[in-house]
Amino acid sequence: MTLGPPDLEHATTTRIVFGPGSIVQIGSLVRGHGGSRVLLVTDQGLVKAGHAARAREILDAAGLEVAVFDRVRPNPTDRDVDACIGAARRQPIDFLVALGGGSSIDAAKGCNFLLTNGGSMRDYQGRGKARSPLLPLIAIPTTAGTGSEVQSFALIADEQTHMKMACGDPLAAPRAAVLDPLLAVTQPRSVIAASGIDAISHAVESFVARNATGESRRLAADSFARSARHFARVLADAGDVEAQGEMLLAASLAGISIEKSMLGIAHSLANPLTAHFNLVHGAAVGVMLPHVVRFNAQDEATARRYLDLALAGGVAEPSDQPARAVEAIVRRLASWLDAGTLPRTLAQAGVEHSALGAMAEEAAAQWTARFNPREVTARSLLHLYEQAYESCDV
Repeated sequence: MTLGPPDLEHATTTRIVFGPGSIVQIGSLVRGHGGSRVLLVTDQGLVKAGHAARAREILDAAGLEVAVFDRVRPNPTDRDVDACIGAARRQPIDFLVALGGGSSIDAAKGCNFLLTNGGSMRDYQGRGKARSPLLPLIAIPTTAGTGSEVQSFALIADEQTHMKMACGDPLAAPRAAVLDPLLAVTQPRSVIAASGIDAISHAVESFVARNATGESRRLAADSFARSARHFARVLADAGDVEAQGEMLLAASLAGISIEKSMLGIAHSLANPLTAHFNLVHGAAVGVMLPHVVRFNAQDEATARRYLDLALAGGVAEPSDQPARAVEAIVRRLASWLDAGTLPRTLAQAGVEHSALGAMAEEAAAQWTARFNPREVTARSLLHLYEQAYESCDV
């Protein structure tokens, strides 16, 4: 079935197909877009779960030639992209299918850039750098997190520095996203927790981002509301298909909102944590987000935005003042971190205090920082790292 929420039908160029068992449609979707020779991009976790074999069976049954690259690593680097390109060139392809979390989808996008336009990933940092058409891509997310399935950006890390490069182009957006909650129910609880916090952070940050529009805020508010109703359910029972489906929708809604508004400093602060301490992205964003919300709420207009978001998510009352709503959001975020057994402090996450200064400089240089509703400097970001280092006062 095609996805229901009417906002999505006009909000994205990516066709969204939703429902339990909807993965069976990927063969006809590839055929419908003129594909005949497919590279399936995935990871070893999906191979072990049997999902990669299932996807290949469906593609084979549609009469398609299929090659497989199943070595994507978490937080893919330009090395992963190069390996994916090698697989694509061993058997000429005209279509890409990405199966997995944001890592597999982003690796497939990175491969698409270089396979069709040449160069290196550094050449595509920013937006609109592709000169030639890209191959069509279908994304099948198995986690409710990044929203990459509806975005035109790929986040690829530099293999040497491990700093992430945001590479975007309208041509890179998937032609279709297949949201099948039966794939998500098999994920480990740790993955469900980190992915869910990532999706929630996208809604929270894009709602107040400097470039936010009325449409992007509606999408982010819908996403946050769905997460507020269903995230605890998937943490309690990964087999809750309805709740998993709602979280997949929440992730895609937030992903579309990001396309229209961008993010903020929770992601700027998270990327150095991942680069230097290998902290899972969702955990890195999650540990910083409560502190970022309080920081941004010092701006009165942003505090009023948080009130609107809190009301949409049912975590505040209509009679609440902005300051009370901000604290309600912070408490709810903290409760989700606890429920997901995710770190509440940087010390708990194994971050070395001596690294905070250098990471603050790196965070200030991150692209997403420029879209934060409050101006920041390396000094203000260091203060946020310091707050998050040992404080559980959220």
